[in-house]
Amino acid sequence: MELQNKKVLVFGSGISGIAAVSLLEKQGAFPVLFDGNRELTEEGIRSKLEEGSRAEIVIGELSEEILDTLSLAVLSPGVPTDIPLVNQMRDKGIPVWGEIELAYTCGKGDVLAVTGTNGKTTTTSLLGAIMQHARESAFIVGNIGIPYTQVVEKTREDSVTVAEISSFQLETIDSFRPRVSAILNITPDHLNRHHTMEEYIRVKELITKNQTPEDTCVLNYEDEVLREFGKHLNCRVIFFSSLRTLEKGIYLNGEVIEYNDGERITKICSTKELNLPGRHNHENVMAATAMALAYGVSPAEIYEVLIRFKAVEHRIEYVTEINGVVYYNDSKGTNPDAAIKGIQAMDRPTLLIGGGYDKQSSYEEWIKAFDGKVRYLVLLGQTREKIAETARACGFTDIVMTDSLEEAVQFCADHANPGDAVLLSPACASWGMFPNYEVRGKMFKELVHGLEKK
Repeated sequence: MELQNKKVLVFGSGISGIAAVSLLEKQGAFPVLFDGNRELTEEGIRSKLEEGSRAEIVIGELSEEILDTLSLAVLSPGVPTDIPLVNQMRDKGIPVWGEIELAYTCGKGDVLAVTGTNGKTTTTSLLGAIMQHARESAFIVGNIGIPYTQVVEKTREDSVTVAEISSFQLETIDSFRPRVSAILNITPDHLNRHHTMEEYIRVKELITKNQTPEDTCVLNYEDEVLREFGKHLNCRVIFFSSLRTLEKGIYLNGEVIEYNDGERITKICSTKELNLPGRHNHENVMAATAMALAYGVSPAEIYEVLIRFKAVEHRIEYVTEINGVVYYNDSKGTNPDAAIKGIQAMDRPTLLIGGGYDKQSSYEEWIKAFDGKVRYLVLLGQTREKIAETARACGFTDIVMTDSLEEAVQFCADHANPGDAVLLSPACASWGMFPNYEVRGKMFKELVHGLEKK
């Protein structure tokens, strides 16, 4: 779509919305920035826009008159696609895009895109580091914190953009076509948004919808949904596995990551050389490696980055050791499956801090994954009663209820023994108590470092 002189609605005034407005203005469009939150002010929103922005700002309600003048609507990821206003726009024949589609339409070069329930940020960061090492012009964008629209003007024909893509962002793609995609895993998450597991799976799989036989999709062989999905794709498929050797694909053979292209086996690295603990991280390494290999990066270039790469902030992140007790920040463990990975990575008795916003998750598998490691389950937030009830039903009774993260950290500090670990891995979103998981993780680290001064 030609954007010059078109009136475009940007729905949502967060980071993605502001970046979308900026890009649209550079493309010669006339943005209307809309936010339904009546507590916001035009002055506050305009202060976030670039100086000299001509964007019209609408707060609270969008009039029929404005709707009738629109050529396109761009939704921020947090805006559900099935609300009445969005359906009204569709009924009027207004194309509805997301920030990813807008950026892809305006950008240059190739895109390597990562999705999945868990592991996206680590895999995207690692793949981005590999591409920045191997290519002259490479960007890391998407759900990882930097809006794709923010870097589009810097892309060139030889650029590579590595994008972390959430299910929310995949709902609104149209022509988006990654040269290499990956779906790391699919486990229950965001069912309050997608309503059914079938719909969540369908949306995740949209990442491949425009891929051709010239493109590649990397899939987790140990995920039954993805193993079956891989049989029906139009593009080339590379599987990865942490549990078995594959006749073709990338896999963990003992402590060695190997790639079999169907003709020969190439050793990538030993897991002992990595700074990323746990089998889930080895899967992330395999996925990033497979994507880089598919894009033509040499094993030697990949290896150089793998052995230097450190864990992503808030994902089983080592914080410090105090009196023989090691503290880990896994605030990004925002669903039970991610939190399972967190506890599996622990190799010592653990005091586990969990709980938060209720995304309608089931916690039984998480509790069962404790496997005798958890000394205390320290709960807070909206879900604490629900998790406690599940834990007791599973036979786990060492449960402590707290009213704040500060209280939870202090309890752990008072009751941990030398040789123990304290792990923040909530299995829940942060909303309600914190704006996002980053703020929750940063507060945890501040509270832990505060213990050192006492």
